[in-house]
Amino acid sequence: MSPNVLLVDDDVELVTLLGDYLRQDGFAVTLAGDGESAIAEALSGRHDIVVLDVMMPRMTGIDVLRRLRAERCTVPVLMLTARGDDIDRILGLELGADDYVPKPCSPRELAARLRAILRRLAPVSADAARGEAVAIGPLVLRPERRTAHWQDEALHFTGAEFNLLLHLMRQAGRLVTKAELSEQGLGRPLARFDRSVDVHISSIRQKLAAHAPDVDLIKTVRGMGYQFTKD
Repeated sequence: MSPNVLLVDDDVELVTLLGDYLRQDGFAVTLAGDGESAIAEALSGRHDIVVLDVMMPRMTGIDVLRRLRAERCTVPVLMLTARGDDIDRILGLELGADDYVPKPCSPRELAARLRAILRRLAPVSADAARGEAVAIGPLVLRPERRTAHWQDEALHFTGAEFNLLLHLMRQAGRLVTKAELSEQGLGRPLARFDRSVDVHISSIRQKLAAHAPDVDLIKTVRGMGYQFTKD
């Protein structure tokens, strides 16, 4: 079955171009030209992923993303941001976007990013076959279900956050570089000046701190990467 993409942008010419390319590349595409219709479509559960432009009139992409995450909508979101606008990128990631692509972007690059996100959201086949959970103390991740729990309480991570935390836990006690985390967690090479990994890790820390405020589970190794503590 073709992945279903919700493509949200008020630029009719652009969404038509991107939509035509994505359809030719094997995606099913639904178009939305404003934030209100984007929210209704995203909450319908019909879409595998959302491509969301930041700069839209009335309701911006940031507003749409904030509303979706407030509704506990876990559909992955790829933000389209103005090239060089770090503020929108960081804010989008902090609010729960999985990744971003700067505009103007090529349809080919967009398709590649979408496939990378969808690949990393799929359960790892070996884990799914064995039903193995990854557990350290009261924190338990189940890759086959893509669920996370602290003791009996469910934790809500975005797809990118889940993959980054899973990789850190599997490598517990070892320094994991940002380049490795970008490859394994985000499905792409680490770009120069790219802070996506740092922002995602910050969000993971905040969610873990709500359950373990006095425990530093993820340590920063300045200038190198991160390490999940074993104890």
